[in-house]
Amino acid sequence: MPEDDDPQLADYPRLPFVSKQTRPARGWEDQQFRRNYGEPLHEQEEVLSMWGPDVPVVPPQTALRWFSIAVLGFVSFGVFCNYAHPQIPAVRREYPFAGLVSELGGYEENKARVEQDTEADE
Repeated sequence: MPEDDDPQLADYPRLPFVSKQTRPARGWEDQQFRRNYGEPLHEQEEVLSMWGPDVPVVPPQTALRWFSIAVLGFVSFGVFCNYAHPQIPAVRREYPFAGLVSELGGYEENKARVEQDTEADE
């Protein structure tokens, strides 16, 4: 007995795993399900019927390739915009006395940069 054979199917015909969506739309006794009277059903008819998952129009490898190209394009555009953005043309404001925290109300979240004395470091 081959490895793929299901012992519970016994003499039931082994049908190919092909979706009914790939069949032509006309020429069937039951046009909705695209099958003729007396035609045996596949073991996994729920998956292969017209109500099963859609058959991809584009092969998955091609879809992944184009999706990767699109993502790479968006990321490249974002990186380009980041490098094309000019730097601030002025020095950010610095306040003495640890950013005037107590003078401005003492809120730690309003803390500014601490003034650095370059002459004292030398």
